Amino acid sequence: MEPEFAFPIALPPRGSRELLRSVHAQLRTAIVNGRLRPGLRLPTTRAFAATYGVSRNVAVATYDLLTSEGYLLARGKAGTFVADTLPQLASHGPTPSRSRDRRLNAYWRAHAPSEMPLSTPLRLDFRLGIPDQQHFPFQMWQRLSARALRAWSRAPVGYASPQGQPALREAIARHVAFARAVACQADDIVVTAGAQQAFDLLARILVTAGRTVVALENPGYPPMRAAFAAAGAQIVPVRVDGEGLVVESLPHDARVICVMPSHQFPLGVVMSARRRAGLLEFAQQRGAVVIEDDYDGEYRFGGRPLDALQTLDRGACVFYVGTFSKSLFPALRLGFVVAPPWARAALTAAKQDADSHSAPITQDTLAAFIGEGHLARHVRKMRRIYASRRDLLLQLLHRDLSRWFEIVPGSAGLHLTAFATAKLDLDSVVRRAPQDELGIHPLRPYYVGRPQRQGLVFGYGTIDEAGITAGLARLRRLCSG
Repeated sequence: MEPEFAFPIALPPRGSRELLRSVHAQLRTAIVNGRLRPGLRLPTTRAFAATYGVSRNVAVATYDLLTSEGYLLARGKAGTFVADTLPQLASHGPTPSRSRDRRLNAYWRAHAPSEMPLSTPLRLDFRLGIPDQQHFPFQMWQRLSARALRAWSRAPVGYASPQGQPALREAIARHVAFARAVACQADDIVVTAGAQQAFDLLARILVTAGRTVVALENPGYPPMRAAFAAAGAQIVPVRVDGEGLVVESLPHDARVICVMPSHQFPLGVVMSARRRAGLLEFAQQRGAVVIEDDYDGEYRFGGRPLDALQTLDRGACVFYVGTFSKSLFPALRLGFVVAPPWARAALTAAKQDADSHSAPITQDTLAAFIGEGHLARHVRKMRRIYASRRDLLLQLLHRDLSRWFEIVPGSAGLHLTAFATAKLDLDSVVRRAPQDELGIHPLRPYYVGRPQRQGLVFGYGTIDEAGITAGLARLRRLCSG
């Protein structure tokens, strides 16, 4: 039976940026005061979110913060429990210390863009990061899944490898060699529950709380930032220009550098060959590591892609992170890390500590899906569909909205970005768009600090060509009015 709290949790007004702070403070106070006794098993984050009407990300962030502070203890599949021994408190009571409060603020800032409560989807929505599942071959997936289940029904009962199923690691090694020229062996790969868990595991093994300096692109991907903030890293945002991460702006003491060189999120720029070489030289000279997130590298529209950083790496300093959330579907929750040999054992141990292993039946299904060529065929099909949508989006932005928007050059992925010109009151347009059943997504939340530029990010994974045409027509009316 799912445990429940025996007291209410008061939430701030909807949309408040104090949500995480408030929930965290109330749970911590309940633990300190003994209302949540030592050893008590807490509800799952999913159950907590459903019970108290918050997003699951807020629930996860709250539990992670309390765990990092020593108030909670995560015991894998057994659940999350109130720690038997609580941290020492200052004499003035349960008010958070300044360092803890600073860390909470940093964690909240990293989470903020993705923590807002989800509203009812709008009819014309340029959503980000979601592929079109209508074209996915679910019947084939179902047959392969049934075959994997039959095989497991005959297998001895036990746990699977935390590093991942051998067949899937072999399939991934062949796939990334073909799709991205990433040279690796199956033993170099650790299978994760999506890219987000990959970031979390890497933060666990690479970050010393309060000391490790982690450089991230600005603007950048908030969940990646959140994973390193949760581990207590000193986050340093580094600006991005038309060539990608500005290597010259990296702090000299950076020990972890997170980049998206193939298709920077959210700007969409591709890191130049010059910057790639400079980044690897910086990492090798300073003893730093590079985390290369290739989240949608399968979808390229024109030209030969530049080599992945992992392919160029001669100093064993690059961790290559991949996911199947964009090429297949997000609910699959499978990703991987191609790790340097020196880090493989630690990364596998971190995966073991986190959740033992990813679902083996799903792993075996995916291994067959890749091995039998279904992934490659699906990607080729979807590349044509997305290319058509992207071309239409570019055409209409140029033709009808060039007065208000300047398109950021890019040739990959499932979204593109356009900077707003000085002629446009973008805040007003964003406020009025939902009333017109139009979902548009501003660039502002992806910056740390004051945004260098205002703009919109247009996803075309879930909106078809008719929707793109209608959506941009409504956007043009909003800009005109």
